[in-house]
Amino acid sequence: MSDVLPARIGLVMGDPCGISPELTARLLAMPETAQQAGILVIGDRRVLAEGETVAKVSLTLPLVRRAEDARLALGQPVFLDLGHLDPASITLQKASAQGGGFAMTNFKHGLELARHGLVDALCFTPFNKTALRLAGNPYEDELQLAADVLGHKGAYGEFNVLEKIWNARVTSHVPLARVSSLITVERIIDALRLTHNAMQAAGFARPRIAVAALNPHAGDNGNFGREEIDVIGPAVEKAKQMQLAVEGPFPSDTVYLRARDGKFDAVLSMFHDQGQIAIKLMGFDKGVTVLGGLPIPICTPAHGTAYDIAGQGIANPEATRQAFRIACRMGAARRAKAA
Repeated sequence: MSDVLPARIGLVMGDPCGISPELTARLLAMPETAQQAGILVIGDRRVLAEGETVAKVSLTLPLVRRAEDARLALGQPVFLDLGHLDPASITLQKASAQGGGFAMTNFKHGLELARHGLVDALCFTPFNKTALRLAGNPYEDELQLAADVLGHKGAYGEFNVLEKIWNARVTSHVPLARVSSLITVERIIDALRLTHNAMQAAGFARPRIAVAALNPHAGDNGNFGREEIDVIGPAVEKAKQMQLAVEGPFPSDTVYLRARDGKFDAVLSMFHDQGQIAIKLMGFDKGVTVLGGLPIPICTPAHGTAYDIAGQGIANPEATRQAFRIACRMGAARRAKAA
């Protein structure tokens, strides 16, 4: 693989039963894509061919069977053909073990390449959590899978990015009934540190982070709950003492407006949907998910596999384009730092 590159990106094909093949094909067909990094596409060439048919594009990619044989260069993506899925064996618009297994195998392969220093960042087209479970994924989500394959024992988390706004979480994929008990000063501080570090890796010199409240009207001075007084407020003060650019807690129904208007670079939400709803309403077709805190940057569109429109050629590639751009930027920063 060539060393004269801003970054080497592993482009991982996601669930073949949804819009992932189409999105992969559309991204690769964009003239600017191949000029941003050396690209190694990971999957099955037959599945990508199906995506080309749906997207009405035609791609010419050199094929390799081993990543070590790839000669990456700007302007010419290379396809690592694992040859592990015949598109005729799957059914579109339905979660399946075959689809989940295809995506998981591709992802693990990309993670191993990153672990061995052959790529600087990963970008993957959408997975489906049900399909991954059907395929035997024992983890809650792909973030935990990535941490395990990479052997990462430190803090990590999922961030949603909409253009220049980042959204972070204290809790993520847990039942809403458990959220309050999981919000502690320590967890908030850890989330703020992780957010600060991940955003610095993405090019923010000193990210400005707003902290969302948990309760309506930020608890209304204790009338609607005391988490803001007893937990969230003290955590913000400790973060300030650590020289982090943090403010809050702000009512969650207005804090995202502050970020949208440029007063903050990020918002730390207390639970999954608190931030997800706001970010997706502001730009569903542009949102990106960044798996932060891991040894390598990993990015993906924030939307899902969209089984309902698979095979119709109408999937919007903008979020995939944005995810790839962020992966390139973070991968280049990582590569430059290691040089």
